[in-house]
Amino acid sequence: MASAVTDAGDPVRPVRVMVIDDHPVVREGTAAILATQPGLSIAGTAGSLEEARALIAGTDVDVVLLDIRLGTDSGLNLLNDAQTDRRRPAIVVLTAYDYPQYAEAALRLGAAGFVLKTAPMSELLDAIRRAASGGLAFGVRPRAADRARLSRRELDVVALVIEGRSNDEIAVGLAIGAKTVETHLARLFERFGIASRTELATRALREGWLDLPPT
Repeated sequence: MASAVTDAGDPVRPVRVMVIDDHPVVREGTAAILATQPGLSIAGTAGSLEEARALIAGTDVDVVLLDIRLGTDSGLNLLNDAQTDRRRPAIVVLTAYDYPQYAEAALRLGAAGFVLKTAPMSELLDAIRRAASGGLAFGVRPRAADRARLSRRELDVVALVIEGRSNDEIAVGLAIGAKTVETHLARLFERFGIASRTELATRALREGWLDLPPT
């Protein structure tokens, strides 16, 4: 795509966008649509975290569109990696998962935006341009931190509940007391308004709690 030109005659560099999604049709289709938009160009596409890391390291890119689910990996890991890199591009999470806790985690890890795949193209374009100029664009409002965040230990307990482990088995697996397991579960039940272990496991799986980075 040719660069735009300012009134003074100087060329304006287009915003260079990278699309990271493990579904080829979504990835290439999104890239093809964006390539037709004024002021945007496609810097590359990737279908996995490994490809994404390599491309970002070797490509001049302004904004990354990042899917949360990349096969068995979580795209949030890329955000986590990038926290210590001051030269990283702005990252806009583009996902099908309308969960406030994902938006909260993305914001906490430094994402510039969070847009649903069901959003109109105008919303995505606005998010890209805001991110490129240093702004924020969140189509899903992040949940309050005290409800969205789980500690590493809480995530470990939830993971073992999902596996169907008893309190005694969880205690042995995590090398903690059974009473401590009961305390963790009681706090989770109260915080999320949950009444049973089955409901806890179902909600954790449905909302992808185990994909979220711990506090």
